[in-house]
Parts: sequence; C-alpha cells; structure tokens
Amino acid sequence: MGRSRRTIPEELLLLALDPTTGTTAQPQSLDLGLAGAQLVELALAGRIAPDGDRIAVVMPRPTGDPTLDSALELLRRRGSPVRAVHWIGGPRLGLRQIYLAHLERCGMVHAVAGQMCGVLPTTRYQATDTAISRDIKARLDSAIRTGVPPDPRTAALAALAHAVGLGKHLYPGNEGRSSRSRLRDLIRHDPMGGLVAHAVMDVQNGAVAQPRRNQAAGVPLQPQAQSQSRRDSMAHTAAH
Repeated sequence: MGRSRRTIPEELLLLALDPTTGTTAQPQSLDLGLAGAQLVELALAGRIAPDGDRIAVVMPRPTGDPTLDSALELLRRRGSPVRAVHWIGGPRLGLRQIYLAHLERCGMVHAVAGQMCGVLPTTRYQATDTAISRDIKARLDSAIRTGVPPDPRTAALAALAHAVGLGKHLYPGNEGRSSRSRLRDLIRHDPMGGLVAHAVMDVQNGAVAQPRRNQAAGVPLQPQAQSQSRRDSMAHTAAH
C-alpha cells in the first residue's frame, strides 16, 4: 500500500485524540470504529467487498500494512463471507493501543508518561504535528459546509466518526448541532462506510447476533448463530 497516504484507522484515531489531555474521546466505541475502519481500508485497497450485510474477501494478497493484513488473514481463514456486525462485535482487546503504538512508530504521536493520583502509571499521547489532525478535520468541515459529495475516504471517515460518537467531540455544544447532523448525513455517500458504520452502531445497541432487519422483526438468536458468534470472538482474541 505504501505510506504516502494515511489509512482510515489512523485518521479516525487522530481525530479522536484530544490535543489538550492526550487521551482519546469515546474510548470504548473507538475500538469498534477502528475495526470498522480496517474493513473500509481493505475495501478501498480492493481486498474485500460487501456482500449484502456480509464482508467477502475478493483478493487475499497482503497490503503491506501488518495490522490490516492480520485482519485480512482472519477474514480469509473464515472461508466464507462474515457478517460485518459479527466481525466488528468480536473482542477488540488492545486494538486502540496497537494503533497508538503504530502512530508513535510512524512519528505522528509521541508518548508522555505520567501518573494518576500520584501512583498509577499512565501514558498520554500528543500529536507531533497538529497540522495533520487539522487537515483531517478540515476535510470533514469542507464536506459538511459545502454539501458537495465527499470522496469515498472522507465519506467513510465521517460515517465512522458519527458511529463512534465523535460528533460531540468534533462539533461541541448547541452551536455544533447542525454540523453533527450533517456529519451523520454523510454516511450515505459511501456504501462500505455506511455498512460498517451501521454495524458499529448495531454492536453498541446490542444487535450483534442477527442482521438489522431480523432485529427489527424480533427474530430470536438461533443456537448456531450463538456458536458462530463465540467462534468469531475466539478468532479475534487470538489475533490480538
């Protein structure tokens, strides 16, 4: 893939990073968003494609990005398309930390050691070049302000930012209400971004076991789906 362009997981994490506190906004949902962002990046790289509400591997060749290739290999091992909501809903232990360490190695952030309450060790992350984060945010601002359909990368990033709840972080207060609404509306401009963003929101709402339409119809979770969900969770745990 090369390193001339930042990946969507990297950009989502940089958007979530608070320049004042060195912590990430929405930490619990951010891991889900990063898992979804990996799917979007793999789709843009031509490795996977949506198949209804499932994700299918269409080209197993590695991208050259170790973290993305780990996800691609897990998808390939499944042997058949996997529901986006099952994939994103699997345990994502350490995914945020993996990407923070990755950004540090790339020189985009640096770690600052500290203590909580004077006892517990903590690590905060500061962007080494705040212009990068401003550039990412400016792309969202432009799409929101102009109403011109954004490019697929920006549309997917906007969809994921909305899905993990970054709207209030990026556009706070009453004055940001209309921007948050328009950020949400950008979800329709990229099919893959929309698919994974809805899957992220479904997971947060507890709708992991069945497709969205079955949840709405009140279809119960079948034993084989429960078993599959457990297998998904074990696979993701082994990966991370």
